[in-house]
Amino acid sequence: MGFLNGLLGNASEISIEKIEKEFEEIIIYGENIEKAYKLIRDLFIFTNKRLIIMDKQGVTGKKVEYHSIPYSKITHFSVESAGHFDLDAELKIWISGTQMPIQKQFKGDTNVYEVQRTLGRYVL
Repeated sequence: MGFLNGLLGNASEISIEKIEKEFEEIIIYGENIEKAYKLIRDLFIFTNKRLIIMDKQGVTGKKVEYHSIPYSKITHFSVESAGHFDLDAELKIWISGTQMPIQKQFKGDTNVYEVQRTLGRYVL
């Protein structure tokens, strides 16, 4: 079901231990990974200092772009929980200087309130 959720555009939480090695060259001294979510081939990582969005590009996914968004640049965010007919929860994050938010969907069993709590801890 995880693969099917990925194809449908839903993100699911992944183990921090699985990605710590992959991100050891990206993470700076004193920075810790708090939460990680996978969306097909892409990842978005919440650390204690920033939000990192890893975007794999191309057919092979060998080309990778890393977006680092300091929490101080997040102007506001919204979380929409899953409903009876809409089984996906949604996260929207607005960055200063941009009009459109970053949007991610989470499968219904992901605790979207944990995501909100993580963002709130660093943004507010």
